[in-house]
Amino acid sequence: MTVGDHPVTTSGHCDPRFSRVREVFDRHFSDGEELGAAFAVCLDGEPVVDLWGGVADRHTGRPWEADTPVLAYSCTKAVAATALLLLVERGLVDVRSPVSAYWPEFARGGKAQVTVEHVLTHQAGLPMIEEPVPLEEFEDLPAIADRLAAQAPLWEPGTAHGYHAVTYGFLIDELIRRVTGMSTGELVAAEIAGPRRLDLWLGAPPDVAARAARLSAGERTARAGEQAGRAGERAAPAGEQADRIGERPAPAGGAGVAEPAATARDRDSLMNRALGNPPIHKLPGGGNHPVILRAGWPALGMVTTARALAGFYRALVAGEILAPATLGDAVRSRVRGPDRVMYLDSAFGLGYMRPAMTFRTPARGVESAFGHTGMGGSLGLGDVEHGLAMAYTMNRMAGSVAGSLRAYHLAEAVYDSLT
Repeated sequence: MTVGDHPVTTSGHCDPRFSRVREVFDRHFSDGEELGAAFAVCLDGEPVVDLWGGVADRHTGRPWEADTPVLAYSCTKAVAATALLLLVERGLVDVRSPVSAYWPEFARGGKAQVTVEHVLTHQAGLPMIEEPVPLEEFEDLPAIADRLAAQAPLWEPGTAHGYHAVTYGFLIDELIRRVTGMSTGELVAAEIAGPRRLDLWLGAPPDVAARAARLSAGERTARAGEQAGRAGERAAPAGEQADRIGERPAPAGGAGVAEPAATARDRDSLMNRALGNPPIHKLPGGGNHPVILRAGWPALGMVTTARALAGFYRALVAGEILAPATLGDAVRSRVRGPDRVMYLDSAFGLGYMRPAMTFRTPARGVESAFGHTGMGGSLGLGDVEHGLAMAYTMNRMAGSVAGSLRAYHLAEAVYDSLT
């Protein structure tokens, strides 16, 4: 297998019971669907799959290693939600309380009755930032949050839900700051990633950003990697395609999503406006830019490895981060049905996606799986009933409005391998 002139190999461990998973992982490379990727699975707390392969940078041929981190986009949301739920569990935050009880300025614009639960379930009516966010504000999360505090909701909070693709993180972050004085990234490092030595950052240090895999836009042909590597042809990085929201957005939900084509072409659609501000596409390299990697936006800024993200879900499923009762309540579907932003049926618990068109799940996991997808195809998934935790990271962004089924096929192979 090759990507352009670079040979591709896959490495790692796969329990014999999950040999089908390795077959699917390898096939994605041989079919030209991947550049570099990793997939990790834990069953009943034990690692059973830990695979990686391909190239972290298609231009240099730098190989994807066991510890190669990458921007995982909206997989971040589940981690940010868990940080806030830690505060809920400790009695510091009540999900039924108004956001303004912790953040008084948020009551502006008729939002006095918007609750913490509305924010966690994408019902707050704030899926977009109205005023353009200047580049110099990208790392000033409280300043961006203040912009949202000044806005009026687009719909009556609690009456409908619509994916808060980017704004979700700024709202969560400001709540956490008001209660703890810490950013979401700092809380995650102190309470979740640090104690478990997980290579997971909301705000990547310079050395981590330097070795992160470089995102590249996907192609629409089967042998994309080989074709794009030919002389004179350059693949647009994620910032030039996947983040160029007004032209052809990657699906907001991630793996296996197909939003209406007319919506994808409409620059003024709510989905495009929600995804396009702050304007990541104005940074050279878009999502690869150091500002994005170090800013730690809690909606889409997590840099992690598949091994670490699976480790996060392993600890969550095992009751090591949140008490089982807290997690059980959090994964209960609070909203389900037409999504005002993604124009598809979606379902959410308290920050976690539940199986729906935007979180496609194999049949055995439909009643029990939870987690979050990330734009371009990444996935984090937990399943208490089956004792499963899994994560998929990659650097070939889904290159069409149809999204990507790579993560789904891997998850399907996992569930099919269970006895």
